[in-house]
Amino acid sequence: MAKAYNKNIGYSAYKMRRIIDLIRSKSVNDARLQLSMLGTPAAKEILKILNSAIANASNNESISEEELYVTKIFADNGPRLKRFKPKARGRAGAFDRPSSHLTIEVTTGEL
Repeated sequence: MAKAYNKNIGYSAYKMRRIIDLIRSKSVNDARLQLSMLGTPAAKEILKILNSAIANASNNESISEEELYVTKIFADNGPRLKRFKPKARGRAGAFDRPSSHLTIEVTTGEL
């Protein structure tokens, strides 16, 4: 079992979850292919973290890449940055810039 995680990713957890649902319980080779074909910025960020989890498994635990499967992957809400946008008549409209935390766990054997 090898883990990789990243905090304060600049995309909302909702957008991340839409992508990670596609690769859950797949082999890492299939997950890599799926993420590289999507082309969204969030998919590129997930691919980086997946590659890190694979490197952790092969380096720390000497597990071959062909045996690995994505067993756990989830995105949690991160802190929201509060920002303001100018509106009519000198007013300001508030909006939030969401972020998320992503955790990926890969192990051998299919689930």
